[in-house]
Amino acid sequence: MDGRDLFFRFLFGGSAVVLSYVTAKLLPWKVIGGIFAAFPAVMVVAVMMVGMTKGSKEAAKIAQGSVYGMIGCFICVLTVLFSLQLTRNWWGSFIFGLISWFASSLFLVYMRDRKQEKRASSIRSEHV
Repeated sequence: MDGRDLFFRFLFGGSAVVLSYVTAKLLPWKVIGGIFAAFPAVMVVAVMMVGMTKGSKEAAKIAQGSVYGMIGCFICVLTVLFSLQLTRNWWGSFIFGLISWFASSLFLVYMRDRKQEKRASSIRSEHV
């Protein structure tokens, strides 16, 4: 990754995050602001940059992987919401949410890989 690539990632990703934050702060409806706060800026920029440098097939792999991260984001939001309601500790809820996001995303990837291995194994056994 060269300096130009890093600059564009920073420019596009940072701009998307700032735009999401400003929109969330300016809108009077906090629910809509929360939706904009969850804008997938990092994923969009990652797919765009990989597509520009390595092509559509590699960009599709990034997009596919982001599905697991976004499901993890959903789990993170639920974890933070329920943790805040139970503990009223925003810092601990934040940390617990990040851990749940990472763990659930990795678990989903693990389950996908396991399913693919079983499918490949059953195909091999059919041909024997």
